[in-house]
Amino acid sequence: MNLRTVFAGFAILSLAGVATVGLAARQPATQKASPKAADLVHLASPKTEGGMGLSEALARRRSIRSFTGRPLTQGQISQLCWAAQGITDERGYRTAPSAGATYPLRVYVAGPDGVFQYLPEGHALERLSLKDIRNGVAEASEQKWISRAGAIFLICGDVAITAAKYRDRATRYVWQETGHVAQNLLLQATALDLGATPVGATDDAALAALLDLPKPWQVMYVVPVGVPR
Repeated sequence: MNLRTVFAGFAILSLAGVATVGLAARQPATQKASPKAADLVHLASPKTEGGMGLSEALARRRSIRSFTGRPLTQGQISQLCWAAQGITDERGYRTAPSAGATYPLRVYVAGPDGVFQYLPEGHALERLSLKDIRNGVAEASEQKWISRAGAIFLICGDVAITAAKYRDRATRYVWQETGHVAQNLLLQATALDLGATPVGATDDAALAALLDLPKPWQVMYVVPVGVPR
């Protein structure tokens, strides 16, 4: 992913004024404070037209576990993040459906230059760490091939956010939403001629420690993405 090189020269712009009033009203109580401008990397606008058709992407999607180790480009990172949780409507609705638009998920991107959180509002990445945790994710999953992914997408969730509205149905809804996001990632990776595989067998506590994930957030799904060998 080599974000130091790929993102060099990108202007760091403030997110102020980007979120609409409706979006602000839906921010969960656990939403952390706004990131510092120095920690933000704004992504190129995603492509919403052209490219591989949905039917072809569905037909070609396969679980790929052999990667070249080549970093992903900024354009690929942008498109994958948008597919996972990008905003597609002025009311704040996203690419993946969410029960009651509660949006209890966060997407983290782990690559050679550190760990980043995707911020749908503003279509940006916030740098959280300079550490390359890909080997750690591979060890926590007991699957060495993961370490050669160009980037690892970690879908994390807080059931309490959705439970505030749907109570005992929340756990079901959050896991369903996680599946929607993961499938979006897999199909977008296919459309970009990349390989990706969802990983469910993980040491959840180890992954949470790698991400320094605040409670009650938890890692729901891991999706390594890379250039196929």
